[in-house]
Amino acid sequence: MNRKRKNVAGVFKTVLIYMELIVVALVVIYPLVWIVGSSFGSSKGLANASAIPHNPTFQNYKDLFQNTNFPIWYMNTLKVALSNMVFGVLLSTLGAYAFSRFKFKGKKASLLTILVLQMFPAFLTAIAVYMLFLNFGLLDSLVGLVVVGIAAQLPYNIWLLKGYLDNISPSFDEAALIDGASRTQIFTKIIIPLASPMLTFVAVLQFAAPWMDFILPRLLISSEEKKTVAIGLYSMIIDQTRNEFTLFASGSVLVAIPIAVLYIVLQKYLINGLSAGGDKG
Repeated sequence: MNRKRKNVAGVFKTVLIYMELIVVALVVIYPLVWIVGSSFGSSKGLANASAIPHNPTFQNYKDLFQNTNFPIWYMNTLKVALSNMVFGVLLSTLGAYAFSRFKFKGKKASLLTILVLQMFPAFLTAIAVYMLFLNFGLLDSLVGLVVVGIAAQLPYNIWLLKGYLDNISPSFDEAALIDGASRTQIFTKIIIPLASPMLTFVAVLQFAAPWMDFILPRLLISSEEKKTVAIGLYSMIIDQTRNEFTLFASGSVLVAIPIAVLYIVLQKYLINGLSAGGDKG
């Protein structure tokens, strides 16, 4: 009798788990399907948008490239994202390596400062950044967006990478030094290959951030030729006299493609980096 009750309880628990997974999947997947379907809609307004359009067409994608500055916005964002990824990973790795391997005065105070800084969202410093960029002539500049993007993510990335590097045995460094290797050779030929899963994870985060960033680009960018996709797409739906939601949906689909491809291609390294960060960070 007890065995039957346990079996019934086990089946009931399994059913509840699967029901929960189905509900979560629907909540996550339906908005994505709705946006993709709306991008093929024949009408422009939000009221007629649907996950399954009545007369699907590619006209929205054609209009996006022919009648808007979307290609310019896209290339601007791609430039910022790639620069953010390359320089962000480089600076984060160098900083984490220094904190992990060297002893110097003010090390604990610096780490504590970085820890405190990463607790504050970047937009809290928006006015200060604006005034600083105004004085240095970096307003309405893609270089300014790269600087802001790197600076905003640097504290978190340094702590994340430092926790990972702390678990790479210093004996590798010592053995290489005995063999005559320089610190640069140790960094490039030993540390970077061993830390590649976490570096890949940080690189994807750095690349994805500019595609979704809106507040700071909205504040710092004013000219049409320097806009990013977030600002450009937002301008399609903000004006009450210009409600082009299906164009917005098609642009959103194209924005999601590079990030999705990056996650799929680097899935193995991302999983390793996430698990390593959970254990060692």
